[in-house]
Amino acid sequence: MKRRRTVNPFGMSFLDVMFCGFGSVVLLVMIVNANAITKREELHKDLRGEVDRREREVLTGKKYLVELRAVIDEIDESRKTVRQTSREVRTNIGKSKAELELVHEETVSRTSHINDLQSDLKSLDREAKGLQAKLDLQEEKGKQVRQFIGTGDRQYLTGLKMGGNRILILVDISASMLDETIVNVIRRRNLSDAQKRVSTKWRQAIKTVEWLVSQLPPDARFQLITFNVLAQPVLGTAGPDWIDTDDSASVDKTIDALREVIPGKGTSLLRAFTAIRNLEPRPDNVYLLTDGLPTQGKSKPFGNTVTGKQRMRYFDQAMDELPKGIPVNTILFPMEGDPFAASAFWKLTITSKGSMISPSKDWP
Repeated sequence: MKRRRTVNPFGMSFLDVMFCGFGSVVLLVMIVNANAITKREELHKDLRGEVDRREREVLTGKKYLVELRAVIDEIDESRKTVRQTSREVRTNIGKSKAELELVHEETVSRTSHINDLQSDLKSLDREAKGLQAKLDLQEEKGKQVRQFIGTGDRQYLTGLKMGGNRILILVDISASMLDETIVNVIRRRNLSDAQKRVSTKWRQAIKTVEWLVSQLPPDARFQLITFNVLAQPVLGTAGPDWIDTDDSASVDKTIDALREVIPGKGTSLLRAFTAIRNLEPRPDNVYLLTDGLPTQGKSKPFGNTVTGKQRMRYFDQAMDELPKGIPVNTILFPMEGDPFAASAFWKLTITSKGSMISPSKDWP
């Protein structure tokens, strides 16, 4: 009898099927897991880029914060500076008011002296007009005007010595040459340069210089020096020491340069007389155009005001600097609050054997 084969449910085929299925499952798991890892890495990259971007934004924000703090500190410092400047301006305004009150008080106290001097000036004006009338009459006759013959070939024209070979003209360009009153001087010195140049008093000074130059001898030489706190030739230190009067181009250039000058600052007559000493050769005749006593010597005085005694002391110091033997002819323009000026410059006239006039408003 044929033996029956025993059926084994766990045979090789079954095992093959089972292992194939298990391998498929493992392979599927690996594929799915690989995709998940790839997606996670990509997500991590995106998140890392976002984190880097945020960090850069934070750093930029910190930088701007530092800059803003610096700007705020600068604004605070500027605010402090503005407050300090404001306090200084208020203090200066108070000082200016006090100075104006002091000047006003001095002006009132000297009113009687000024009235006397004005009377004397009017008398001098009448004499000058009389001399001018004689001059006009003699010019019409074609004669040379000579009011007085001094030593040598020195002649006097409207009270001024119009002679010499080397003639020096000194012009005061301090702030007081802008007007005749202290209040108007303070007001005008704050105007524009163009407005300062057209001040009536300054234009009269320029016209006086033009008249003086036109009256100089044709064979003489001259120099024009301006002075306030310093003294220098109107053409500058690079120009010639002496200018020939027959050199019309140089004469016109000198007058044009004077028209461009803007009066300002204080007055140092000592600087002007020192300039006379420094000229080589020295002048033999000097014309001085000014309106009062000096307000300083070699250096600026302490404080913002100068008393009459101080101004007289500065004048005496300048007199000590003036070389001997040179006549100084003074043209004294009017100025409020300086009653001692006329007597002081008259003393200079006598000492130097020069002359002095106080011109009227319509002269020359």
